[in-house]
Amino acid sequence: MPEAQYEPRLKTLYRGSIRDRLTEQFKYTNPMQVPALEKVVINMGVGEAVSDSKKIRTALAELASISGQKPIETKARKSIATFKVREGMTVGCKVTLRRDRMFEFVDRLTTIALPRVKDFRGLNGKSFDGRGNYAMGMKEHIVFPEINYDQVDQIWGMDIIVCTTARTNEEAKALLTEFGFPFRN
Repeated sequence: MPEAQYEPRLKTLYRGSIRDRLTEQFKYTNPMQVPALEKVVINMGVGEAVSDSKKIRTALAELASISGQKPIETKARKSIATFKVREGMTVGCKVTLRRDRMFEFVDRLTTIALPRVKDFRGLNGKSFDGRGNYAMGMKEHIVFPEINYDQVDQIWGMDIIVCTTARTNEEAKALLTEFGFPFRN
């Protein structure tokens, strides 16, 4: 007898009620017009990696534990003498999440990580790019439950980009609000 396949909570919620509410709100005629989450890209810049290569290994391990997927190193495209950066040097790491891992990450981001941010007053509702993608920055990576605060030697910020299939900012904001993103007025 095959085991029951596990489906992330937000994916079930999307299929069950979010799609219907968006169809009703924006009067879509075709189910394929309804916006959906496409991918989530998490980028962590580690400028200190120029002087200490051990820091990039730590950042890679911590981003892997946050995302549940192995990140790739990002390299410098140009040499910048004032920052002591040469072309090809590792200056950060990033990971692209899709499908179930993406839904799991968005769930942890909205229910656990964002409420733990100090002095959090909501997300900026103007950080859309005009094509339905949302970008946000976090100053501390330690708000995620996977990171053990006692073992952290340095706190890094991260950029989180949520890519959707929405055509406009209004559609994308409605989709992300349904997923529980706490936008301020």
